[in-house]
Amino acid sequence: MIWLFLTLFSAVFLGIYEVIKKHALKDNAVWLVLLYSTFSSSVVFLPLIILSASGAIEAGSYLYVPIISLQEHLLILTKTLIVLTSWVFSYFSLKNLPITIASPIRATAPVWTLMGALVIYSERLSVVQWIGLVITLFFFFMFSTAGRKEGISFRHNKWVWFAVMGTLFASASALFDKFLIQTIDRMAVQAFFSVYQIVLLLPVVFVIRKTMANPLPLIWRWSIPLIGLFLVIADYLYFFALDFPEALISVVSTLRRGSVVVAFFFGAMLFHEVNIGRKGILLAGILIGIIILMMG
Repeated sequence: MIWLFLTLFSAVFLGIYEVIKKHALKDNAVWLVLLYSTFSSSVVFLPLIILSASGAIEAGSYLYVPIISLQEHLLILTKTLIVLTSWVFSYFSLKNLPITIASPIRATAPVWTLMGALVIYSERLSVVQWIGLVITLFFFFMFSTAGRKEGISFRHNKWVWFAVMGTLFASASALFDKFLIQTIDRMAVQAFFSVYQIVLLLPVVFVIRKTMANPLPLIWRWSIPLIGLFLVIADYLYFFALDFPEALISVVSTLRRGSVVVAFFFGAMLFHEVNIGRKGILLAGILIGIIILMMG
């Protein structure tokens, strides 16, 4: 039962992570918020990498980061590139959309992951899973009507498409993770992924900021470093839960989707967003579809 509690706590931290991210991005420089938030996660893992390499943290410890091959480093670097692409789209969309619109779009990620698995891994859906897929896509389509009431066209608003692109790249990362976690130690993946974020982001942000005509200044908020910290905790609890032999991946994945409920309701209260009742019903429909999909 421990793995269930770990998964629930992971979902809570992931939901709070989304709310904190929205707070940090308000009227702020997106690229700098992204860069500085990744610094905090790197600060957590750099000491663990060094202490593990020096022998201060012994193999077998939950915090041990093993030495990996060059090929494995390249695979993690590829994962980092995919995730950062997802984050760039997601950060810009979250800054410019209500969190009660952006979060439910992110909640559909398992659908696109599963559709990718059909193509890449030749997986097959059961009748129940097809029902879950249809329900999810139906309520996702209905969400566009809620958006129109706030002047947001799902077809023509570029920030909606940014949210969709961010979700698609997140799904691509999940598909890649399925291969990655089977071949590389989970702590190595999480630790070096955090470090490579800075390696890839620093030159990109430097060039972009230098070439922008009127770049927004960074407004420092306490929420910026907390973005990285809450994500590290959420991911650590998630991978820790999967380490238990009795853990059911379908249950873990479904419970983790509960993070969108935390983000939706806390975000709605904190940012005083409108049309919450209708969007809440549609979100419930999306989540029911995903639960049927995962359990099928």
